[in-house]
Amino acid sequence: MGEFVRLEVEDGIATMRIDRPKMNALNVAVQEEIRAAAAEATERDDVRAVIVYGGERVFAAGADVKEMAEMSYTDMVQRSGGLQSAFTAVAKIPKPVVAAVTGYALGGGCELAMCADIRIAADDATLGQPEILLGIIPGAGGTQRLTRLVGPAKAKDIIFTGRFVKADEALAIGLVDKVVPAESVYDEAVAWARQFTKAAAYALRAAKESIDRGLEVDLETGLELERVQFAALFATEDRSIGMGSFVANGPGKAQFQGR
Repeated sequence: MGEFVRLEVEDGIATMRIDRPKMNALNVAVQEEIRAAAAEATERDDVRAVIVYGGERVFAAGADVKEMAEMSYTDMVQRSGGLQSAFTAVAKIPKPVVAAVTGYALGGGCELAMCADIRIAADDATLGQPEILLGIIPGAGGTQRLTRLVGPAKAKDIIFTGRFVKADEALAIGLVDKVVPAESVYDEAVAWARQFTKAAAYALRAAKESIDRGLEVDLETGLELERVQFAALFATEDRSIGMGSFVANGPGKAQFQGR
């Protein structure tokens, strides 16, 4: 367990809790603890779904600008790869991941939220990529993940201007997937994650990898990725359980084992 990031596991759901008062600024230490928490969530068999959460007040208001202001070009050449890969570690967790977004998710905070499979936001949440106002651009995936979520024109508007995006607009453009009252955000994330605690773990893993990797390649290659994953699931115990249960009892009654 890190100083600023904890992985709290209960009933198959892991909460990656960022806790660096007062705004969860994402300095190098926090970035590396995010990487470690993502690795732990990936490796633990008792974790079936993950919530990324910054607490009731704020998700993460961005990078630690004071720390970055002291870094030179050569410093950032050395650090930028680690910054990106720490966030990518969250995106690569082979299990369903939901970001529970409260308060501000700006800059690196927005980039971290976009690493999740879905985002549930408070009705008073604010998202955005304001790096341009610091004379830089997003460096932890913002130019790439935002574009894939909302399209190039909307991504350019948000990144070029550095403007804040309120929850209702974020929902309308696809930056978040659900907006709920602020006091309900974490509970809604738990409810979403709970769907997968008894699900077919390897099938979920295959579905996530097929979708995510398929977005990076042409259709023909994506179809081949899907075909290989599809066939591989016929080696799992859960495939036998699922099909046997369907034949005997109809859909939706299988008791999967995660094997």
